[in-house]
Amino acid sequence: MKLAFVGKGGSGKTTMASLFARRAAALGHPVMAVDADINQHLAAALGLDAEAAAMRPVLGEHLADLKDHLRGTNPLVPSADLMLKTTPPGPGSRLVTVHETGPLFERLFTEHDGIRFAATGGFVDDDLGVACYHSKVGAVELLLNHLVDRRDEFVVVDMVAGAEAFASGMFTRFDHTFLVCEPTLRSVGVYKQYLGYAEDYDVRISVIGNKIDDEDDVAFLREHVGDALLGWCSRSKYVKAAERGTVGPVADLEPENLAVVDAARERAVAGGKDWAKFTRQAHEFHRKAALAWGNDRAGVDLADQIVPGYVLGEHLLNAPVH
Repeated sequence: MKLAFVGKGGSGKTTMASLFARRAAALGHPVMAVDADINQHLAAALGLDAEAAAMRPVLGEHLADLKDHLRGTNPLVPSADLMLKTTPPGPGSRLVTVHETGPLFERLFTEHDGIRFAATGGFVDDDLGVACYHSKVGAVELLLNHLVDRRDEFVVVDMVAGAEAFASGMFTRFDHTFLVCEPTLRSVGVYKQYLGYAEDYDVRISVIGNKIDDEDDVAFLREHVGDALLGWCSRSKYVKAAERGTVGPVADLEPENLAVVDAARERAVAGGKDWAKFTRQAHEFHRKAALAWGNDRAGVDLADQIVPGYVLGEHLLNAPVH
């Protein structure tokens, strides 16, 4: 299951993403976690050494390597230069899994407590004024397009804050989106903005309330998000300790808050995977990118890379998964 955690900056989406990933891994599920936020804090939230994690190679700096690996022997993508972040897989493409091995993935991912972690990388001095953060996140979008995952596996992506995810079609790459929401007008405003953008694309969205102090907070969220409210987490001594550097076993999270994390996992699994929709939307956004800028840059019609009838999930059992 591919899962996005989104929300207003400071809402606690990174904390919730880390709790979800750590709980799923503790229960024995294969888990991949990716930090796709411009503020790179997921590593520390997962319990990794933040300074050591910051020194590792990042996805955004290896987009060309990822393209070259993922295109495989697909005859419609004869070179990495003709591969966009939206390029969908086809016959000959290399499909990857949450267990992916090999030199490239071993360089980009590190394992911690059963979680395979990678980061896009934040802005560096050379990026200022000349680079867009979406170019870095493009590595994640391309990876998701070629990643085959099952219902008992979880790919947890901590997204950029606010509605910035809609700058590309990446928001359609997820089986479920969890929007972490504080009981404030600004936070529910992000939810309504997100909902408005997503409503034409059948995006499954559940709201997790956070930093809840009392019933008035719950009532406020129910008034503004209605049935989308999956549950809510109260202010947590466990989380406060984690933010101060003491990341204890996830089972020590307050029982009522842990129950919300479990409910999120159950909601995601119950929703299942829709590979036909995943593929259809991948094709739609690839056509958009090709028409908007890709064709002009490449000098060819990149929409020709789309293979009608090729549905990613239907090839799960007989495609070459590396």
